[in-house]
Amino acid sequence: MEATFAKKGFLVVIGCFDTKGEIYGELYRSLTASAASIQMVNVGISESTGTFPVDVESEEIAGLAGYTLSALKSRKDRSFALEQLAAGCQIWLKGLLEQGLLRGVIGMGGGGGTFLFLKAIQVLPLGLPKLCISTLATKDVSHSVGVKDVVLIPSVVDVAGINRIILPIIHQAAAALLAMVEVEWDRVAYTKPLVAISMFGNTTDCVNACTRLLEARGFEVMAFHANGVGGRNMEALIREGVFDAVMDLTTTELADEFCGGILSAGADRMKAAVQQGLPMVVAPGCLDMVNFGRPETVPSQFQGRLFYHWAPDVTLMRTNKAENQRLGRHIAETINPLAAQVAVVWPKGGFSQVGSPGGLFFDSEADQFCLEGLMAALDPGISVTQVPGSINDPAFAQVAVDRLMDLLNRHRSIG
Repeated sequence: MEATFAKKGFLVVIGCFDTKGEIYGELYRSLTASAASIQMVNVGISESTGTFPVDVESEEIAGLAGYTLSALKSRKDRSFALEQLAAGCQIWLKGLLEQGLLRGVIGMGGGGGTFLFLKAIQVLPLGLPKLCISTLATKDVSHSVGVKDVVLIPSVVDVAGINRIILPIIHQAAAALLAMVEVEWDRVAYTKPLVAISMFGNTTDCVNACTRLLEARGFEVMAFHANGVGGRNMEALIREGVFDAVMDLTTTELADEFCGGILSAGADRMKAAVQQGLPMVVAPGCLDMVNFGRPETVPSQFQGRLFYHWAPDVTLMRTNKAENQRLGRHIAETINPLAAQVAVVWPKGGFSQVGSPGGLFFDSEADQFCLEGLMAALDPGISVTQVPGSINDPAFAQVAVDRLMDLLNRHRSIG
């Protein structure tokens, strides 16, 4: 993915000018004081404002989503209206971006305004400045943020009017945006082919070894911690076209998804590379464990299972034979559509640091059930390379990287 950032163009201010015209007027004055070119976009559903010039009214934004503003009002469904105005705003922003006229974007709001802003900016590329002054900045809004590099600034008080608290925050946010759009960055340093790789504390040695081997071959490697958020971020960036290949070596988030752990990345984990048709190497890294918090938080139905206290607030549960078999089958069913662009590398000596010989979770019989589940459902055309050692053995990393090179060479010859 190659983002285009305009050196000349507009700073976009998105907000509900019907209810928050006074504070947006202050933001407008703060930005225009620097002679910046501004586009003020109203997404308020009631009316506009005469406090400052409005370049795009909410009627136009609603129209881009296929509605009139009166139709949205008549439904008397605030949630639906926010969704549609956000969708219209996405279309408008994307158009400005494609014209090379978008330099940065800023907004303010409470719950509804924050949701709308964060939804709208999902079409914008990484690196383009995005700021939001929000009453929710200190809460968990990760679901709305997604993988976007937006700066959330706590409003401290409600975004409802000018006072001695919100005033300097508005001015500082404006100054931050103006400074961010002036930053130059060197694209030349980022021309290497990029590989996504999944990792966990229990597969660190494997990922570090793979990274060194890939870097020696001229690749850039981006690692994602398989803690739920990391897996979702990796999947989202794959869908954005950021990567040339994927080494999904730590698929543990699937174990949490199917066994009730706290680090699930959702049911769509592993599907992005398949949908994008990217060369991908898959391994069962840390499928021998499910993640929970402190010991007292482990659900009662798991009493009597084997646990490992990785940290004071991290309790790992060893997956059993039935769970492993199900996980193996699921991986096979997920990657089958990728066919010739995917390879499986299987560590016969254990899936993790604690699941290797001498480790508390070492259980070759349970691991074998995972392999049997995979093979029972796997497309016969997909290669499976079994490596004698554990996933953290240097030999495993070498084989995994070699398989990726095979896939990339095949991909180039087909292309």
